[in-house]
Amino acid sequence: MNSSHRVAVLPSAVADQIAAGEVVERPASVVKELVENALDAGATTIDIAVGEGGRTLVRVSDDGAGMSRDDATLSIERHATSKIQVAADLVGVASFGFRGEALPAIGSVSRMEIATSTADGSGTRVRVAGGTLIDVSDAARRRGTAVSVETLFYNTPARQKFLRGARSEWRAITEIVTTMALTRCDVRITLSHDGKEALVLPAAASLRERVAAIWGVDASESLVTVEDVSGPIRVSGLVQRPADVGLTSRRVFCSVNGRAVRDNGLVRAAEAAYRSTIPSGVRPTVLLLLEVPSADVDVNVHPAKAEVRFRDRWNTERAVERAVRRALGTEDSAAAFGYSVRTFAAPTIDGGATMDVRALQNDPPDASPLFERSEPDGAPASIALEGSAESSIVSAPQIICPPLIQLRRTWMLFERDDAVVLIDQHSAHERVLFERFMGTLERGDAPSQRLLFPMTLHLTPADAEAFDEHRDLFAKLGFEIEGFGTHSLIVSSVPMPHPRFDAERCLRDTLATLSGDRFASDLARHERLAATVACKAAVKAGDALAPSEMRALYIALAGTSLPAHDVHGRSTIVQISWNELERRFGRR
Repeated sequence: MNSSHRVAVLPSAVADQIAAGEVVERPASVVKELVENALDAGATTIDIAVGEGGRTLVRVSDDGAGMSRDDATLSIERHATSKIQVAADLVGVASFGFRGEALPAIGSVSRMEIATSTADGSGTRVRVAGGTLIDVSDAARRRGTAVSVETLFYNTPARQKFLRGARSEWRAITEIVTTMALTRCDVRITLSHDGKEALVLPAAASLRERVAAIWGVDASESLVTVEDVSGPIRVSGLVQRPADVGLTSRRVFCSVNGRAVRDNGLVRAAEAAYRSTIPSGVRPTVLLLLEVPSADVDVNVHPAKAEVRFRDRWNTERAVERAVRRALGTEDSAAAFGYSVRTFAAPTIDGGATMDVRALQNDPPDASPLFERSEPDGAPASIALEGSAESSIVSAPQIICPPLIQLRRTWMLFERDDAVVLIDQHSAHERVLFERFMGTLERGDAPSQRLLFPMTLHLTPADAEAFDEHRDLFAKLGFEIEGFGTHSLIVSSVPMPHPRFDAERCLRDTLATLSGDRFASDLARHERLAATVACKAAVKAGDALAPSEMRALYIALAGTSLPAHDVHGRSTIVQISWNELERRFGRR
């Protein structure tokens, strides 16, 4: 064997630099590791200062437990850690930095100084350069630890030249600090760049309060509270109201058992909950906190601890989807003016318990729910729009319907104790029909009305192809259609969702919309067809509704899972608080 290829143990300096390559990619990585160490030390205040985007300086100081002289000296050795003692501790480990790689890895590619003390007064200073211990000395300081990292990658020019400009590295640092701040709302965090204060985040009582401090009150008020329990999995956080999706910058954050992670599966599950509430291709802001049994998640799968592995990923993702879907089904997800904290009726969770679901508000905490329900007194009410050929639109619990007024033949208006509420009649009926059609496509039991005179439709080749692809689904919705010639159809029966239903226009518009579409799944196909037919079949703006029809529509909307949103992402319900109206009229 050639002597140059003999197996040999790497020198410790080389091994440290290899470890640094896994842990320290850029200045932002240094910030992340040092902040995690500070949190593990029980810090309540963390101050971060960087120079030239972290290229020349990263300094993180905290008021945590600090280290003794022996611990501080040992902390720069590889595999030295206070977080674990035996292999079994790796299962369900709750601390952030448990590998014992961060400080030696950082010290191997920089000039690093650690100043630490376990009590106010005397402490220890440890200096390292390029992985070599320079000296250990006494230092007067308060309780806690400060780690200064200068001239990152000074001894590895090949790594240094891959650093980006100061502005790019600074952006990466602000993203990391923001992520850590969302992970631990209870900790005060400050961030400065080149001597200028950039971020001051006081300790916050809630995720919403922390979001308001980072991105502003308006951003926090566009988010809906998520709070749900599915078996052993708890999902909480904030997600964007469908009406606001696409209007502001999209933000994504996930944490599992207090650890920020990148997990596309969890994000996709949250986005799946928005089906039929926002346009395709538009992606919402989601900020989610998951709590799972420690034995069901493995955090020891990524060098930078940025990913986790779930024992039961499918159930975890379904729990996320269900939690977000439930949040979007509350009246809090409806567009609102003049609200800044609001408390709504708490949803029921598995086992029958209830949660305290709170959001930002000016109105009293006992605000009534949008749809008031009476005590059950027998079978659910069967509701129909006046004059409809169908026996019912939806079966709903007993709903207390307030007096309704129609405005401009477009909106239904009513008042309640804390607000005046407007419902878009077309969007509301569209939501009702969409959910009914989705159920019909699964069961195939839609009632229909036979036409006195069958109608003939002449189609373009593309529309005829779209009909052939969806023939069975149209039949399930209540259309009885037969082919006639090459591109013609004879329609004998149609559904009748309301007396004004224009079956010919609905069919033509639906086929034109479906023409050329390709679907990844049957569910996507069903949703597109149901949404299109619902849109074309629903009552329109400009249709005058009788009082009984408005009541029927109100009660039918209350029976849907997502009453506040139509299938295109527009608001179905808008609430204007009395406080806001009084402010506009100068009464407060």
